[in-house]
Amino acid sequence: MTECNHINAGRRGLLIAGALSATAVAVPRVAGAAEAVTASTQAGVAPPPVLMQVSLDVNGQRRSLELDTRTTLLDALREHLHLTGTKKGCDHGQCGACTVMLDGQRINACLTLAVMHDGATVTTIEGLGTPDRLHPMQAAFIAHDGYQCGYCTPGQICSAVAALGEIRQGIPSHVSVDLNAPPQATPEELRERMSGNLCRCGAYSNIIEAIAEVAGRPA
Repeated sequence: MTECNHINAGRRGLLIAGALSATAVAVPRVAGAAEAVTASTQAGVAPPPVLMQVSLDVNGQRRSLELDTRTTLLDALREHLHLTGTKKGCDHGQCGACTVMLDGQRINACLTLAVMHDGATVTTIEGLGTPDRLHPMQAAFIAHDGYQCGYCTPGQICSAVAALGEIRQGIPSHVSVDLNAPPQATPEELRERMSGNLCRCGAYSNIIEAIAEVAGRPA
């Protein structure tokens, strides 16, 4: 082996040895850093919530709240205003139990933040009627036995009232045959428009009969 080869071999060996040494030192340091971050996260204190003033017109009454910006409209109604008629079902916008009317349009209260609706008008089941003065939709649900356990009923009723409002405004649905003609409150239309409200008890036919009565059409 020539002198040049001896030098190159020596350099290669030195580089390899240096790399192995650096790796041996670096691995424990990286692992130690990750452990330190994990321990710090577990032991650390969460940052304080960001609070914001929110004003809502709820069932005809102006209500002012100071809320964590992460508070949903549903939790603002239930936990802060104690309007527990609006139910928390799936909390994922899939069952419709939390349906309320926001500025006249139905919405899943669990899917929206309260701070997004400062100044808005909210109508819950408590704002539709009272036991001694029922809303026509509430009375129809009772007359047609449109509920069993009743858990989904507040959302069903709020959604039904808003659905008839959509029909009166001429808003078509997925099953509307003629998009240029005013929609009618047919059973097919009502089923489509109420499809976002689930009833675990299966009172769907009675619910449609109740809504159809209020709409002034036979089921």
